[in-house]
Amino acid sequence: MSDLIRLNRYLSDAGYCSRRKADELIAAGRVSVNDQVAVLGQKIAPGQDLVKVGKETIAPRQTADYVYLALNKPQGITCTTDRRRRDNIIDYVNYPTRIFPIGRLDRDSEGLILLTNDGGIVNKILRAQNRHEKEYFVKVDRPYDQDFLEQMQQGVFILGQTTLPAKIKPVGPTSFRLTISQGLNRQIRRMCQALGYEVTYLQRRRILNIDLGSLKLGQYRELTYKELRDLKELLQDSVG
Repeated sequence: MSDLIRLNRYLSDAGYCSRRKADELIAAGRVSVNDQVAVLGQKIAPGQDLVKVGKETIAPRQTADYVYLALNKPQGITCTTDRRRRDNIIDYVNYPTRIFPIGRLDRDSEGLILLTNDGGIVNKILRAQNRHEKEYFVKVDRPYDQDFLEQMQQGVFILGQTTLPAKIKPVGPTSFRLTISQGLNRQIRRMCQALGYEVTYLQRRRILNIDLGSLKLGQYRELTYKELRDLKELLQDSVG
């Protein structure tokens, strides 16, 4: 049956949680399909099979119910849906419907992060093989030289691998704009550290076609129709 989809995708598309969190819930035995405990990798027919997390029925989400937000995240906020953490991003935004962040921006950094309840676009944005651009404004602890710029651009060996080529544009003696197409853990901080520099300020300015613009620190806004249309066009051929 071609209409069958994986249960973790169904929960993500419904806006309940990310696919990773869905797998955790399934493994913990908290998800049922037609009143039978679900298993990892299980496929279902949306709109036909009854899916529950605990006692809560998870209905398919209609397209009109989708939410797409851009947040200028301040430092000190953690991009987690775990509400046991006092600094979690969900309570910080306090949006009236369930949403989750697309990826992460480390606690010590600030700038653009997207939040949604549309699980269908999350993996397309995040998967490394899609190589989608993210642009950052970075300050380091001392003046850099041409060798630093060239190495950052060509790739730096961190976490057992060499980072993909990047685009770098000097702004000042200790600041620059960096565009990368990866999302390794604390990637920019690790790249700079490997070359003998410490990042003192890190701000994400852009994700694909979505730009931070004049959005004030700590505030969020809905994506415009054009932004969302262009974003979906960019993701059309991406692996999900």
